[in-house]
Amino acid sequence: MSLFTPLQSISDYLTYDLFNIAHETALAHTVNFFIYDILKIFILLIVVTHLMSLVRHYLPTEKFRAFLVSRKFYGLDHLIAALFGAMTPFCSCSSIPLFINFLRAGIPLGVVFSFLIASPLINEIAIVLLLGVLGWKVTLVYVASGLVVAVVGGTILGRLKMERYVIDLDEAEKKCCCCKKSKPTLNQVLLKISKEAFDITKKVSLYLIAGVAIGSLIHGYVPQGFFEIYLHSAGILAVPLAVILAVPLYSNASGAVPIIGSLIAKGVPIGTGLAFMMAIVGLSLPEAMILKRVLRLPLLAAFFGIVTVGIIVIGYVINVMF
Repeated sequence: MSLFTPLQSISDYLTYDLFNIAHETALAHTVNFFIYDILKIFILLIVVTHLMSLVRHYLPTEKFRAFLVSRKFYGLDHLIAALFGAMTPFCSCSSIPLFINFLRAGIPLGVVFSFLIASPLINEIAIVLLLGVLGWKVTLVYVASGLVVAVVGGTILGRLKMERYVIDLDEAEKKCCCCKKSKPTLNQVLLKISKEAFDITKKVSLYLIAGVAIGSLIHGYVPQGFFEIYLHSAGILAVPLAVILAVPLYSNASGAVPIIGSLIAKGVPIGTGLAFMMAIVGLSLPEAMILKRVLRLPLLAAFFGIVTVGIIVIGYVINVMF
């Protein structure tokens, strides 16, 4: 018996008994899918955000920065930075001060980019939704892929020696806004952790509901294999086309994952779907505008170019795997 079997029973009761929707209809599949996914995802989200808030409380940015600067990692610093990025909620107004603070502390540019690449791609929201929508195997592949893109991308950017294209840090710091967090006392730790977790859940809830709603409509009304027919005509270009189309679609994982899950269920290859999602959350135009405050055009272009190529390669690799 699955851990979520009781949720399926609740979804069936609400759909077929309370709402009295006829079985095996498109509307029934849509409503049942929506109720089940909403219940499952919100439960996972609340649990995981509490766990990640606990981790962040004991590993704040200041401690991580001091940890990276004070030790030698024999080539593992990119991976450590990427893992920290995966634990850190990425918001646009916090990216610039974190970038500046890490560089001021003497952390190499490439290592900072490993953090920046991983932070939007891998976070508790993405992990929870992927677990709920696509299962643990695909989630592990996605997390591993995000770490590979972050580590390899940061390593390449570090070796390009493009530090001269970072805008003067004092000038950049004046332009940025900071997400300042109050430091809780020991007696306030649990309250602080819970508040942060529920704040994150509240922040993404509308995106999540909208994403699940769209995904439910696709699940209920789009015929099996519908998208596969059109993607087949694109052939080998399907993955890069998906990545290019995703760039202007600014969203976050909470809105993207439920839709991608339904698209995959209807015939979109897993690698193509995950590449599309990675591009949505990791290559957005708003992020480019924010990073332009601290990066000159050659470095910004190199950053987005390397991440784009990395996502496309990962898409092809995952398609071969699955």
